[in-house]
Amino acid sequence: MAKKTGKIIIGTSGFSYPDWKGVFYPPGLSKEKWLEFYAEHFEFCELNFSYYRMPHVKQMEKFLSYPLKFAVKAHKSMTHDRLEAKAARQDFYEAVKVLQEDDHLAAVLLQFPYSFAYTPENRKYLQELLEDLDTLPLVVEFRHPAWVKNSVFEELKKHSWGISMLDSPQISGGMPEFDSVTSDIAYLRFHGRNKENWWQGDNVSRYDYEYAQKELEEWLPRITSMAQSAKTTYISFNNHARGQAIKNANQLMTLLKKAELI
Repeated sequence: MAKKTGKIIIGTSGFSYPDWKGVFYPPGLSKEKWLEFYAEHFEFCELNFSYYRMPHVKQMEKFLSYPLKFAVKAHKSMTHDRLEAKAARQDFYEAVKVLQEDDHLAAVLLQFPYSFAYTPENRKYLQELLEDLDTLPLVVEFRHPAWVKNSVFEELKKHSWGISMLDSPQISGGMPEFDSVTSDIAYLRFHGRNKENWWQGDNVSRYDYEYAQKELEEWLPRITSMAQSAKTTYISFNNHARGQAIKNANQLMTLLKKAELI
């Protein structure tokens, strides 16, 4: 008998991109209606603005009217700057809690940069940060490959903190492929395989990549395994340039439906 799989939900990293107009959003649709239109096609979306601007309660309340689960990216003061992180955590927590209390929160995504190396200082910082936000569904994304080790996976699993698996370029210094589900949430992000721009590109060119169907098909066994280990598997496409994320998300949904996984 086949092992039961949890729910698989697919979406994109962000939704408010001008170059999606005419590609995904109808040309005459006002920007204020974009998320409503998005919700007609997907059940899940990552909110990225919260990395650049600290979210607040009133702002989060506006998202409650949409039939979507949201992953909220942690503010950069918590993952990149880390200068006033302790003071910022409470503000972030109070805002995101609004989504959690109304069952709209998929996860809090803590995306750390390559500079966040596997050091005693950083391990201590991460532990304290996760403990402070512990009542939220947490998912950690590492970019430094030294974090990919069983001891890290086991520590996350002990506390039911999730980890984000990545599809990204297999290059020197990049993240290796790995499979790990450390909480009730399995999380997978498709960043594209743009080797040329990965280290020197900006937040558009780095992720400028369109997956071929064969590349998505290769993920089906791994996604199946993820879904067998978690209650919910969230899959997000971050290759947003020119609506490539939309196209690939729809392609993967079609593949998963054919495989009777969704």
